[in-house]
Amino acid sequence: MATNSISVTEATPPAKKTATEAPKDKKNDLDSAQWYLNRELTWLAFNRRVLHEAEDIRTPLLERLKFIAIVSSNMDEFFMKRIGGLKEQLGAGVQELTIDGRNPKQQIAECNEIVRDIETQKDLLLQQILKELETHDIFLLNYSDLAEHEQQELREYYLNNIFPLLTPQAVDSAHPFPFISNMSLNLLVSLHHGENKPNSLARVKVPVGTGVPRFLKLGDSHRYVRLEDVMANNLDLLFPDIPVEACDFFHATRNANTERDETIADDLLSLIEAELRTRKFAPIVRIVVQAGMDSSRRGRLAVELGLNENEDVFERSDMLAMRDLFELAGIEKPELHYTPHHSIDHPALVNSTNIFHTIREAGAILLHHPYEAFTSSVERFLEEASYDPKVRAIKMTIYRTSSDTKIIQYLIDAARNGKQVAVVVELKARFDEAANIRWASRLEEAGIHVTYGVVGLKTHCKTILVVRQDYNGLQLYTHIGTGNYHAGTAKIYTDLGLLTCNKTIGRDLTELFNYLTTGYTPKRTYKKLLPAPTRLKKVIIGKIHREIRHQEEGEQGHIQFKMNALEDPDITRSLYDASQAGVKIDLIVRDSCRLRPGIPGISDTISVISIVGQLLEHSRIYYFRNAGKEEYYIGSADMMLRNLEQRVEILAPVEAAELQADLRAILDINLSDQRSAWEMQSDGSYIQRTPKGKETRSCQERLMELAKQRDEVAQQKLKLKPPKSPRRRSGKNRRHP
Repeated sequence: MATNSISVTEATPPAKKTATEAPKDKKNDLDSAQWYLNRELTWLAFNRRVLHEAEDIRTPLLERLKFIAIVSSNMDEFFMKRIGGLKEQLGAGVQELTIDGRNPKQQIAECNEIVRDIETQKDLLLQQILKELETHDIFLLNYSDLAEHEQQELREYYLNNIFPLLTPQAVDSAHPFPFISNMSLNLLVSLHHGENKPNSLARVKVPVGTGVPRFLKLGDSHRYVRLEDVMANNLDLLFPDIPVEACDFFHATRNANTERDETIADDLLSLIEAELRTRKFAPIVRIVVQAGMDSSRRGRLAVELGLNENEDVFERSDMLAMRDLFELAGIEKPELHYTPHHSIDHPALVNSTNIFHTIREAGAILLHHPYEAFTSSVERFLEEASYDPKVRAIKMTIYRTSSDTKIIQYLIDAARNGKQVAVVVELKARFDEAANIRWASRLEEAGIHVTYGVVGLKTHCKTILVVRQDYNGLQLYTHIGTGNYHAGTAKIYTDLGLLTCNKTIGRDLTELFNYLTTGYTPKRTYKKLLPAPTRLKKVIIGKIHREIRHQEEGEQGHIQFKMNALEDPDITRSLYDASQAGVKIDLIVRDSCRLRPGIPGISDTISVISIVGQLLEHSRIYYFRNAGKEEYYIGSADMMLRNLEQRVEILAPVEAAELQADLRAILDINLSDQRSAWEMQSDGSYIQRTPKGKETRSCQERLMELAKQRDEVAQQKLKLKPPKSPRRRSGKNRRHP
């Protein structure tokens, strides 16, 4: 198998020195833009790696289609968040350079060029995959290719089930250009009114997302036609007796950066609701049109939407809005999907009748999702807390959760059962603001104390604190996680969680919740947890420099970080310092990475890999060798400026030897991956590893197998033990006086 290489050398600005030139002055060299990659461009490079999964023939066919949908969704969000933000900077006249030496205009131009290339690659891949799907009797057809009776059947279905939802909007002297909603797919129809009359335009929104599928199915077969194709071929129903000159498709993306200054708001809830209304009407930052669209209509569309035709209009030779391919990727054909992964119950919880007794006996339990089930661990923790008569209080943070979550109901049950419940809901979780407002309202209606965190900071930490009256007094039981309390993503994101009754961690969390519910900061001390924005960054930099001291004293310094992104300039610079001192540094960075590894004299001892596979890598682990007194931390924070300085985050130490051994195994398995790992080169490009020897499994497949083996051992032990009484379940709504 040939080595795969993805070049992202465009992420590196012109260097003032060659990458192989050793620094003459360490400080000056580390301040040079040439050593830092651009955040936006490295994130786009990550999407190239994701798109490669759609190209890789080792990926099951419908999963390949899913990866195209993932990249498409990512591109939409990239324009809503990142390009939208850069355009705001440009409009405000910001000329400040990033640490990599680019101003907003340069970043937009370079990003647009890369995005156009990615979109072209997506078009080619989609056609290849659709062709292969035909060999499995899955077809995406054009309306014009259907038999006459099939066209008639679709027309009847369309007329009865979709046509009443449509609202054509004319564009003429009496009708200004209509409002175009964010992420909408639209028809732009040119109508001919006679030889002596000018053509007029009409816009028709494709009603995807209103319970209407994007792909209409023909009979019982897996033969599909795009909804917009059916609409375009039945325009006579919308415009009877008016000749249609042309019909073009376009897809619009609006800016999602509409945050207001909450420091001057009297009511944060009202402020966020106002932001959502503002976002609806935020400027359009990109439109995508069909290739070959008439230049006059294309130009007029750009003008009407306030866009630069050359910069903000993207052409596609294939279908638009490919994020909807998730529909087709979900077709039930097991042979075209990954082998189903079934999460196991954590071995310590398998035969447990009371989760609090189990945590107390173990001291701490390390959870690894989705290899170990979220429902039988984290959800169970909250469920039992909701009806356990000895539980006095529950405190929790919510950043994102699923629409069908059980967590909200467990919190409501707890309040109804007389427990004190306090929940910090982050209203500013991007794209989940409306859902979180609804959850907050529902919790408040149940009498739960709901707060929205600290003014000016997002509450991104994931934690639960349960106060229980044990036989020896009040005991604090805690959960600290790396991922959201979201049962859906817990099945496809790799995350870690720590269940513990460590008294010091419990007291630290008590301090944290007091801070979150009041915003008061004086004299808050934390003995084990590392909170941001007050301590985390300072402590991490301090620990990096401690490894430098150990190295200088003859001990081998060693640092290993597993995270989603490395963007913070100060952390990056400190890692460069450590490398120059000889500290060995292994970084597992999923997407954006500012640091350039393997540069002689700068980063010789640093390696960077990115894991892209079946599951989304989302866990964060921070390891320091510390001259043999090893330290492991897990938590919600990436090494990004926003996480370290603009959010409330926590890292928690994992101190038990057996749990540290589990984290060591995770790190080692990730670092040794030969299937899904991409090695970052010193110029910012990535080369995918190829399997060596007999081991062709990815790290995720190996971890699935290890979980399965642990489950088999646990089940075998259960057979050797006398049966215990089943644990009490909450039922619909268990209550206690």
